[in-house]
Amino acid sequence: MSAHAPHGGVSVVICVYTEDRWEDILAAVSSVRAQSLPALETLLVVDHNPALMERLGKEYKESDDVRVLANGGPRGLSAGRNTGIAVSRGGIIAFLDDDAVAERDWLRHFAAGYEDPLVMAVGGRTKPVWASGRRPVWFPEEFDWVVGCTYKGLPRGKVRVRNVLGGNASFRRSAFDAAGGFATGIGRDGDKRPLGCEETELCIRLTRARPDAVLLIDDRAVIHHRVPAGRERFAYFRTRAYAEGLSKALVAQSVGADKGLESERRYVTRVLPAGVARGVRDFVLARPGGAGRAGAIVAGVLTTAGGYALGSFRARRTGATFSVVEIGDAGAAEGGGAS
Repeated sequence: MSAHAPHGGVSVVICVYTEDRWEDILAAVSSVRAQSLPALETLLVVDHNPALMERLGKEYKESDDVRVLANGGPRGLSAGRNTGIAVSRGGIIAFLDDDAVAERDWLRHFAAGYEDPLVMAVGGRTKPVWASGRRPVWFPEEFDWVVGCTYKGLPRGKVRVRNVLGGNASFRRSAFDAAGGFATGIGRDGDKRPLGCEETELCIRLTRARPDAVLLIDDRAVIHHRVPAGRERFAYFRTRAYAEGLSKALVAQSVGADKGLESERRYVTRVLPAGVARGVRDFVLARPGGAGRAGAIVAGVLTTAGGYALGSFRARRTGATFSVVEIGDAGAAEGGGAS
C-alpha cells in the first residue's frame, strides 16, 4: 500500500454543534492526529453555536493542523459538510462524526482505494460503543444504522456499493465538482427529527453525473461511534426508524424510487426476514432477547414504512424541500487555528 495519500493529501471534516460533546470532539481530533497516514488538515465546522466556536478556537489556537470554521450555510449537517469541502485543501475529503474515534489506519485504508482513478468515494466500518457497556439484548444488529453504525446485511471486505455512510466516509474532490455538494433539507439540522440519507442522495446523484464512478466500502477503515444511553431505548429506535422513512421518501423524490430504494429492497426481502428467523430461533432455544429482536425488526420495518408513506405523500403534494448547492457557494468564517 502506498505510504502517501494520492492527489494532494486528505482533509478531514468533523461537523460539531454542541458543547455537550466537548470531550468527544477532542477525542475525535486526537484520533485523526494519531493516524498512520497523517491528515493534511482537520476542519472543525461549528453549526451556528458561537460559544462552541469560541471555545474550540481557543483550544486549537496554537495548532497548525486544526482549523475551526463556522458553518457558512443554513443550520444542519449537510451545510456544515459543504462548508468544510469548500475550504479544504486536500484532493480527498474524509468525514468523521463528532462522537466517534478512528482507528490508526483509517485514512491509510481510505487513501489506498483512490489508487484506482475511477474510485470517487470510499467508506468504512462503524462499530457501536454502547453507553451501557454492551448491546441491549433486544437491539437487532440489522438495525445498527439507527445508531449510525454499520449494520448486519452490508457486504464485508472491500466491495463496491451504491452509497457510503456519511459518518465514516471519504470522497475525491472531483466528485463534488461533478455532482455538487450535500443536499440541504434531507439530513439532520441539530434540532428537528433525526433525519438522514443525505449521503445516499449525493452518491446516487454522483453516479448519474459520472456513470463510470466506483464507490467502495473498505471495512478495514474502522471507527468507533459512541451510542448514548438515550439511543439504547426503544423509543429512540422507533423515532429514528420513522425519520429514516421520511428521509428515504425525499431521496426517492430526488433520484427516483428505482435507485432510491434499490439496496433497501434486498435488505427488506432478504436480510430482515433472516433476522426475524434468528430471533424466533433464539426465543425457541431460550436465548436472551430473541423475541425482542424479532419484534424490534418487525416494528422497525412497519415504522419505517409508515414514515416513507407519509413522506411520499408530502413530497408529491409539496415537492422536494431540499436543494443542492455548488460547493463554491458554501462560504465559511474562520474562528481559530491556522489559516
